[in-house]
Amino acid sequence: MRILAWHVHGGWMNAFLSGSHDYLIPLAAGAPAPPLPPAARAVDETALRDEEIDLVVLQRLEEIDLVERLLGRVPGRDVPAVFVEHNTPKQHPIDQRHPLGDQTDIPIVHVTHFNRLVWDSGQAPTVVIEHGIPDPGPLYTGEIPALGVVVNEPVRRARVTGTDLLPRFAEAAPLHTFGIDNHLLPAALGLGEDRLQVVGDLPTGRLHSELARRRAYLHPLRWTSLGLSLLEAMHLAMPVLVLATTEAARAVPPEAGALSSDPEELALAARRLMDDPDDARTRGAAARAFALEHYGLAAFLRAWDGLFEDRVAAHAAARRRRASAGTGDARRMAPTLVTITEGTDR
Repeated sequence: MRILAWHVHGGWMNAFLSGSHDYLIPLAAGAPAPPLPPAARAVDETALRDEEIDLVVLQRLEEIDLVERLLGRVPGRDVPAVFVEHNTPKQHPIDQRHPLGDQTDIPIVHVTHFNRLVWDSGQAPTVVIEHGIPDPGPLYTGEIPALGVVVNEPVRRARVTGTDLLPRFAEAAPLHTFGIDNHLLPAALGLGEDRLQVVGDLPTGRLHSELARRRAYLHPLRWTSLGLSLLEAMHLAMPVLVLATTEAARAVPPEAGALSSDPEELALAARRLMDDPDDARTRGAAARAFALEHYGLAAFLRAWDGLFEDRVAAHAAARRRRASAGTGDARRMAPTLVTITEGTDR
């Protein structure tokens, strides 16, 4: 199939574009093309009307209008479409109505079961396709007795990312942080280099190799779908210390490290892992085994293949029903109209 999708949520897209389809990535005029795998190609937005597209994968609400403007087709009606909801509801958890909740033409694809549970998706069809991670391999060495933390914009996002909890964890073990705008952390938290080392925003390959040198991975996020960095750390065979919120209870088995809504319990577990590298390796191996079984790339791509097939078939069936209904309406009109049309070319 030929799948149209904008290149957002880079980590998720890396997995998504590993499939067996032809992927078209729209680019605005003058925008640089992101690194793409062989199955994907960048297309100037103004040239999209010349492309044959089997299905559109939407990830932002504004893309619905973009599709109609650039393709001349309404997503869900004129071309099969799905909407990937990557996020938890932000304004009103539990009661927040999804913006697509009042329609039935575009299914909402939630990336976790927790997300589907807490969003009010209304009458929209919903499905869950859990994350799949390209396996970086068991790179874990744990040679550095520190906690690795991967969070983008931790100062701006503050309590959402559990940034306020980091000083407590820094008492248990040094923190080595990765991600966008981590350089703002020392001033915001008042921690010296002996307790907080900012490694920075690294390319994926370097991030994996550097993160795997730390003794354990810390995931302090309060309100998130399910951080890809957590699943990547588990794939690396790192033991993980995870705040028991949102989807974490389903994604992290106890033998993989520690899972608790009490930061003090996680801090105690961090101390134990710093003191016992053998236990850390054992727990990291358990984390990797679980991640490979539940968040492997192959299962992720199979789930998407199945959804593509279902949506294209459902869309074709709906068009046939509309065409048939239109024909039926014409036949139910006054008999004089029938006599007029008799004898015309067909």
